[in-house]
Amino acid sequence: MGRAAPARDNGRVNDPALLDGWRHVYSGKVRDLYVPDDTPEGASGGRMLVVASDRVSSFDHVLEPGIPDKGVLLTTLSLWWFDRLAGGDGGRRIPNHLVADHVLGADDDARELIPDAVAGRAMVVRALEMQPIECVVRGYLTGSGWLEYQSTGTVCGIPIAPGLADGDRLPEPIFTPAYKAPMGEHDENISFERTAEIVGSEMAERLRELSLEIYARAAATAEERGLILADTKFEFGLDDQGVLTLADEVLTPDSSRYWDADAWRTGTTPAERMASFDKQIVRNWLAAAWVPREGEPPRLPDEIAAQTSARYAELLRRLTTV
Repeated sequence: MGRAAPARDNGRVNDPALLDGWRHVYSGKVRDLYVPDDTPEGASGGRMLVVASDRVSSFDHVLEPGIPDKGVLLTTLSLWWFDRLAGGDGGRRIPNHLVADHVLGADDDARELIPDAVAGRAMVVRALEMQPIECVVRGYLTGSGWLEYQSTGTVCGIPIAPGLADGDRLPEPIFTPAYKAPMGEHDENISFERTAEIVGSEMAERLRELSLEIYARAAATAEERGLILADTKFEFGLDDQGVLTLADEVLTPDSSRYWDADAWRTGTTPAERMASFDKQIVRNWLAAAWVPREGEPPRLPDEIAAQTSARYAELLRRLTTV
């Protein structure tokens, strides 16, 4: 007889029996966090289980239904990038928060730490002292940066050479940090000077240098595969030895904007040049179907969810298949 389907709350497993050994402590819009059952309430440090659900959010709302296989696709891509950045791309090792997902039992047999109910969509990580800065790197002019540039000639307050068009490559990648606001509030774009005030000058420099290094390495990898990494965001924390460590997800279509390089070069409209491998399909549909944006959003059509899933899967295939 087959295993019963996991009890879920729009993607979060909420049946403790299915996550033996783990206790749920937090849910964001997309990810859920668990700690070992024996972790005292309020305790920090140690091992954690991060689960990527199939949930999708847009305009600050979590939509129904989720995107098929989204959690597995994002987790697979994050793990691939963590491995690349740990030296798999030939560069220096960037420390990350991953820890072994197996441990030795009393009989010296390896025991899997990731429960079957979340296999493929979960990572076992170590707790870090997270920095309250979202480390955004932009290599191309688009989105909110393009809107600001049109009116002020700057992106997040940084002067940019005149004469650029929507989607153009910036003269050099720029670091445009944001302050991570308390849950339920919007992150706030801040200057590098304000970043230094929050975390200290030395840490601000370390965050900027590491973010720009990772972006450059990832952009080169994407370019080899016919893709453009237009922008991305990273999160970092300190481990118990004070080592600055890459955390959360990394370089997924939920945290990054990827474009097809050929379409970017040959497209005649911004939409053609910058068709991204992310949930833009969802945003476009919702913007057209939900006016005004008040109350609960409409249900996402199955075909929109399926198209978005296929876009995620195409990006994963193109990046990881050589």
